[in-house]
Amino acid sequence: MASPHTPIEAPGFTPGDVYYILFRHKWKIVICTIAGLLAAGVYYRFFPPNFQSEAKLFIRYVVTDTKMVAQDGTDSTAKTPDMRGETIMDSEVEILTSLDLARNVVETIGAEKILAKSGGGKDVAKAAELIRKNLYVDVPSMSSVIRVYFVNPDADIVQPVVRELIYQYLKMHVEAHRATGLIGDFLNQETDQLRLLLNETQEELHKALDKAGVISLADAKQVYIRQIAQTRDEIRAAQAEYAERSTILAELSKNAPVPAETPTKAVAEQTPAQPEIPAEVLSRYRTALERVDSLRRQVQGLLVQYTEESSLVKDFRVQLDAAEAQKRKLERAYPQFLRPGVLPAVPTSSATAGSAAGTLDLKAESARLDGLQAKIKVLTQQLVAVQASADRLAGMEGTILELERRRDVEMENYRYYASRLEQARTSEALGTAKVSNISQIESPSAPFIDWTKFKKKLLMIGASGLGIGIVWAVLIEMYLDRTVRRPVDFERTLRIPLFLSIPALGGKGRRRIPLPGLGKIKALRRGAAPVENKTTELVSWDSAHPLHPFHETLRDRLIGYFESRNLIHKPKLIAITGLGRSAGVTTTAAGLASCLSETGDGNVLLVDLTPGHGSARQFYRGTSVCGFDDMLMVRDKAQVQEKLFVVAGPSEGDTLSRILPQRFNKLVPQLKASNFDYIIFDMPPVSQISITPRLAGFMDLVLMVIESEKTDRHLVQKAAALLASTNAHVGAVLNKARTYVPQRLFQETLGNS
Repeated sequence: MASPHTPIEAPGFTPGDVYYILFRHKWKIVICTIAGLLAAGVYYRFFPPNFQSEAKLFIRYVVTDTKMVAQDGTDSTAKTPDMRGETIMDSEVEILTSLDLARNVVETIGAEKILAKSGGGKDVAKAAELIRKNLYVDVPSMSSVIRVYFVNPDADIVQPVVRELIYQYLKMHVEAHRATGLIGDFLNQETDQLRLLLNETQEELHKALDKAGVISLADAKQVYIRQIAQTRDEIRAAQAEYAERSTILAELSKNAPVPAETPTKAVAEQTPAQPEIPAEVLSRYRTALERVDSLRRQVQGLLVQYTEESSLVKDFRVQLDAAEAQKRKLERAYPQFLRPGVLPAVPTSSATAGSAAGTLDLKAESARLDGLQAKIKVLTQQLVAVQASADRLAGMEGTILELERRRDVEMENYRYYASRLEQARTSEALGTAKVSNISQIESPSAPFIDWTKFKKKLLMIGASGLGIGIVWAVLIEMYLDRTVRRPVDFERTLRIPLFLSIPALGGKGRRRIPLPGLGKIKALRRGAAPVENKTTELVSWDSAHPLHPFHETLRDRLIGYFESRNLIHKPKLIAITGLGRSAGVTTTAAGLASCLSETGDGNVLLVDLTPGHGSARQFYRGTSVCGFDDMLMVRDKAQVQEKLFVVAGPSEGDTLSRILPQRFNKLVPQLKASNFDYIIFDMPPVSQISITPRLAGFMDLVLMVIESEKTDRHLVQKAAALLASTNAHVGAVLNKARTYVPQRLFQETLGNS
């Protein structure tokens, strides 16, 4: 078995600690519990349960637009942030509890209805905050169902709020995941911008085409090429015919016969009513008709590809007007041209020179040559005009082609964005009617009161008082109260051998030992001698005294301790000290001395070294106790009962600390030569200026009496270290220990029953 001086490793937090905390602070816990119950009653009285309506939504999956319109007009792919769906439900909960959603509900239902029983008013922000505060969204673990319920004192408002909340949530769900609003705004901006750019490009292209005098660049180039080739062919044909007729006219002029008058007269006789039209005029009229007809056909062909404002069309119009003016001039000079069927026949060319008549009209041929020459000149002018227009078109071809390419690109982009905008508008118009991924598996219920939850809240409020009391007790026990309270404190923190734990007598939290002489004992504990006892006998340490068994136990443990150390010398010096005036040092010293004197052989000496009234004066009649020096010379004066001697140290408290160590050093040989078995010193409290640390080195054992729940642990550790620095053996006695836990539940120490 371990000796008292051997510290035993204490266990950690045990059920005994729980019992000790609960029973020591039971009144705090009881008061806090009563306060919690009262708070629950007040809550029930002034905060009655509210009505609520709930609905359930089943989220099958989340539909997200996989194609997004990028800034460059291309499509980019959008992926969901978590393909396993771990964040989907959290995202939906955030949408349901958003302030914007609550504001939309308030704007639909009306703030005055929502705030009717919550203070009234029409503040939209206050009503939205009320909805969000009293809206609860619950998602069970590993579930795709969202439970939504709204709580409010007004039974008429809870169901409409939940119904409108779900409707607005579905709309916001579509906007958030399919981005209809965001894409719609973007597409609107892009479409409008592209429309403006396309209009500007079209305007620039029209101006360039008007400047070039064409409607279509490709068609105009083909027309110019065809007209230039046709005009050149006509010029070459006219030049060939002119050369041919010039040669024929030259040959005929050489061999022309003298004209006879008979044919002329015959002709005149045939048409007496018509004036004679000269052959030259006839030829010019025919040429004018052909030119007017040719120019009209050319103008009609140009109008297919060009506008009236085209320079080419305008040039041909000028030539047509000039040809028509020449034609009208000839018709005014010769009105017979206007009568149908009277247009004179054109004399045959040189090819008919071999006819029966055998003559040619040289003047007519000469006029034909003049007409061919005029035709070649006009065709040459037309060719120059067409080539000039073609050159202008070639100069503007690059600008027109660039504008056309830009127009085509802008037209393609505009059509793409317009189609996407139309799709977005269609999706937005469909709205929540197409939210097929979310099902409402439970419609908003009728208003009801959830008594289960309300009772749980009341229970929590009531139990909070108990919890606060327990927490308060634990804080005091673990952190705030740093005093030595129980024997287990020596084992856990102080590491000082504990010889005995003496319980307190009576009072709150103490052991109650009802004895007839308890009033006398209380008087002794207060430091007053019992006036009813007139002898010098140690009246308080008879066998009937309640502390006598504990002092006997302390005696036995001291004897065992000395035997374990193999201390056989006599006398054995024992110092009893403490850390305060009311620790019970004097009582312990006197009781121990009395019990040691009952062991049989040997004598016990009790020396009082405390300043003022010492232990002998407290437990014996003060006038009968002699001094320490007198006891060594006249021993009988110090004897108070058989084998027990009591002496007092010097009464000069101020000089005691200076002279006693030197005197004590000289008295040690005399003490050792005496026939005392035990000499017990009632020492002053341990401090830096007391004599206790100076005399501790002379002692075989120094016992510190520590008052429970009064002495700080840190002070005990410092005192033990101070005594240990003198090579003294230090032990402890815990005095006035209070046992709060009933022994039937837990027995903390041995021998206290």
